[in-house]
Amino acid sequence: MIDRNLIIIPTYEESENISDIIEVIFSLELPFEILIVDDNSSDGTADIVKMKQKIYPKILHLIQRPRKMGLGTAYIDGFKFSLKNNYDYVYEMDADFSHNPEDLIRLYIACKSEGYDLAIGSRYVKGVNVVNWPMGRVLMSYCASVYVRLITGMPIYDTTAGFKCYHKSVLQSIDLDSIQFLGYAFQIEMKFNVWKYGFNIKEVDVIFTDRKKGKSKMSSGIFKEAFIGVLEMKIRSLFKKYKPPYLSIKSDRLNRLNTIDDADWNEKAQSY
Repeated sequence: MIDRNLIIIPTYEESENISDIIEVIFSLELPFEILIVDDNSSDGTADIVKMKQKIYPKILHLIQRPRKMGLGTAYIDGFKFSLKNNYDYVYEMDADFSHNPEDLIRLYIACKSEGYDLAIGSRYVKGVNVVNWPMGRVLMSYCASVYVRLITGMPIYDTTAGFKCYHKSVLQSIDLDSIQFLGYAFQIEMKFNVWKYGFNIKEVDVIFTDRKKGKSKMSSGIFKEAFIGVLEMKIRSLFKKYKPPYLSIKSDRLNRLNTIDDADWNEKAQSY
């Protein structure tokens, strides 16, 4: 049985990149589907996607939202779409080619063949692999990851990475409506939840290349959100129990190295 792979790409004003990233992904040897979650871009991003849907009607999907609602909620909407439509592996990816589409295959292999539940495209697992970023931004990003590791105890080098592959059992286990962060700190909170639930995580070394087209959405406010929010997240976690919907979800995943049957999952979740 062929795995169903869904790549979620949130967009806001990405008309210069969106057509190219769609074409490159669909040219890869592994069959991927794409879900674009667009926050009412004024530059016609969604219109470009709609034109592409005429070429790829069954594998290119679009959610249009009424306004700019934040990166975190875009991914939450995408995760819910993936669970409703029973995808096996779900990916987070940027539209601007900062994440090399060819590395999607490596993330898939880490989950499918090596048995990991979350594969992270990591800039910092082997030194600092960032191209064309100003030194100040590199230091801010790297230090943010060090800070998050110290506060949370997560054994992850790139805690703010936004290039990931989840096995669907991870998304089935997390209460997506309870995620607090709306912005880029969402990336930290998701990793923290995956780690606290005891899932297996692998960092796959990748090279992050700054965008050549369009404008970056990063700002100093994003790091301020993360700085305070991580402390609050850690404190909240002290009063929360983390366990999967049923006790054997992890062993099932590791033993079978494929998707958990949904009927089986629902039955065990109810009985648990």
